[in-house]
Amino acid sequence: MKQLLNVCLGLCLCALISSCGNQNSYVLIETEYGNMKVLLYNETPIHKENFLKLAGEGFYDGLLFHRVMRGFMIQGGDPNSRDAAPGRSLGNGGPGYELTAEIGSPHFKGSLAAARTPDAGNPEKKSSGSQFYVVQGNKVSDQRLDQFERMKGIKYTEAQRALYKEVGGRPDLDMEYTVFGEVVEGLEVIDKIAVVEGDRANRPVKDIKMKIRVL
Repeated sequence: MKQLLNVCLGLCLCALISSCGNQNSYVLIETEYGNMKVLLYNETPIHKENFLKLAGEGFYDGLLFHRVMRGFMIQGGDPNSRDAAPGRSLGNGGPGYELTAEIGSPHFKGSLAAARTPDAGNPEKKSSGSQFYVVQGNKVSDQRLDQFERMKGIKYTEAQRALYKEVGGRPDLDMEYTVFGEVVEGLEVIDKIAVVEGDRANRPVKDIKMKIRVL
């Protein structure tokens, strides 16, 4: 299902257009389970340009979705996952730098977000330079959204509530991680990958490789 609206920073929706007139950028995440076409947000320029650069260089080609959790997300982008031996612990690799946080957009199903290290060692919530996750999540009730508004001191618009209730997502992650894009075609691919068999570290038993190219 194609998401109805592109989400701007500050938890406000910019209806049907991205960054108020700037040219849109798309990438295609290719897997054996199908392809996901992703719109990168102009409202998160640091993450957008970094992702385009890495994808254009072929950085992601051959890397794995190394962490897969049903009802949560699918994660990849660790360079150490390329040709990684079965059972090897993954998730700590990167390009050697972090990105300044650009936090604001909600975590609807299909949202592309940057992974990061925990708050204890990362109070500024800086993002990994390469690791990302794509949200699967579940549909969310008004009652749960009310709870997250109180907990996080935020206010969802009616349009955002509608997306969480009808499409789903993970509002518990809102204001914690940078969302910098969304899947506009291929949401079903997330569902296929999220349910594969994994080991104790949630690494798929059968490797799921990716290729990302700029459209």
